[in-house]
Amino acid sequence: MDFFVVPTVTFRVLYVWFAIEHGRRRILHFNVTDHPSSTWVVQQLRETFPFDTAPRHLIFDRDATFSAQVVSTVKSFGTEPTRTAPRSPWHNGVAERWIGSFRRELLDHVVVFNERHLQRLLRDYLAYYHDDRTHLGLAKATPASRPPQVRPAGSAAVVSLPRLGGLYHRYEWRAVA
Repeated sequence: MDFFVVPTVTFRVLYVWFAIEHGRRRILHFNVTDHPSSTWVVQQLRETFPFDTAPRHLIFDRDATFSAQVVSTVKSFGTEPTRTAPRSPWHNGVAERWIGSFRRELLDHVVVFNERHLQRLLRDYLAYYHDDRTHLGLAKATPASRPPQVRPAGSAAVVSLPRLGGLYHRYEWRAVA
C-alpha cells in the first residue's frame, strides 16, 4: 500500500491511497482524501480485506500516517507488516511503478478539478489498466487475465475501441463478413 499526492486546479492537495497485489499488479482498493490519518487508513484496510481475505505480507513505507495503529490492524488480519527502509522507494517497486504509470498515462494529460473528479478519473483509469493495458511482466496479459487476442481465420479487420475518453485505445480483431 502507498500514498501519492495530486494537486487540483485550485492548488488543493489530494492524497490517493491504494493497495496493489504484486503478483497480478491489480489495484485491490483505492480512495481519495484531503486529510489522511491513521484511522482513515485503518478503515481503508478493512474495506480492502474483508472476511479474512488479507494477504500474508503487506509492504508499506515509513510515512507517519502508517502509525502503530495501522501496524496493529495489519497484524490483527494475520498479515505480516513489512516497512521499507527510509528513502528507499525501490523496496516497493510495484507500487511505485503503478504511481508512475498513473501519472504519465493520465495525470500528465488532464487537470484535476476536485476530489469527485479524481475519483472518477481513478475508476476509469483502473478499468483501462485492469482490462486493456497489457504488461510484459504478465506475458502480455492484463491484470484481469485477458490474454492477447489471436487473429481470426478468414478476413478480419482491426477495430479501435476508445478508452479514457479517447486518450487511449484498445484494438481488437473483428471478422469481416
